[in-house]
Amino acid sequence: MAGSTTSTATDTPATALGPTALVLGVFSAVGTWAFLFPWTVLAGALAVTFGAMGLHYARKGMCRLWTAATGMALGAAGFFGTVSLLWAMY
Repeated sequence: MAGSTTSTATDTPATALGPTALVLGVFSAVGTWAFLFPWTVLAGALAVTFGAMGLHYARKGMCRLWTAATGMALGAAGFFGTVSLLWAMY
């Protein structure tokens, strides 16, 4: 076997936190306008959580900062947009 089988910093599960936060954040932000309320609240909360952890690991150099930050911002916008829309209807 020519390649090394030892793990490196790019082999961690932390590299998936930023892209996962970005996908969930986009779904949360777009889902608010498509009236998918339960899913957008859940996706927004998860995007903020995964984005925060992605930012933590990005500072250590394990993943990309822009995907985690964008996913976290979109998730927060979708979450708070849906919550404020539901609050206004109440």
